[in-house]
Amino acid sequence: MAQQFRIVNARSGAVLAGAVTLAHDSQSRRKGWLGIDAAPPGEAIWLEPCEAVHCFFMRFTIDVLFLDRRLRVVRCRPLLRPWRIAVCLRANSVIELCAGTIDATGTVAGDQIVLEPVA
Repeated sequence: MAQQFRIVNARSGAVLAGAVTLAHDSQSRRKGWLGIDAAPPGEAIWLEPCEAVHCFFMRFTIDVLFLDRRLRVVRCRPLLRPWRIAVCLRANSVIELCAGTIDATGTVAGDQIVLEPVA
């Protein structure tokens, strides 16, 4: 069984997602949340490597965090709607979250993200 993680903002201690899907290969990065009607509550997708995302063919709005290699937030893109693109050339990876998560947790550029193992 694969190791499970949750995503935590180290500055505030806020849990951004209780479960994360790792999308570290080409096929899983292309698939993402395509084909479903809503982001699963409390879940996230971590895409690596990644410096741009698109919401073509998606049916719902998402929040996007762009991270550097040290998992520090370099850009927040809340409420990215379907048929939109977000880019951050300084990013090494992206976390896609349920819409509203960035505002609800107070996550801002410069925050350190931690992936904590879930028992």
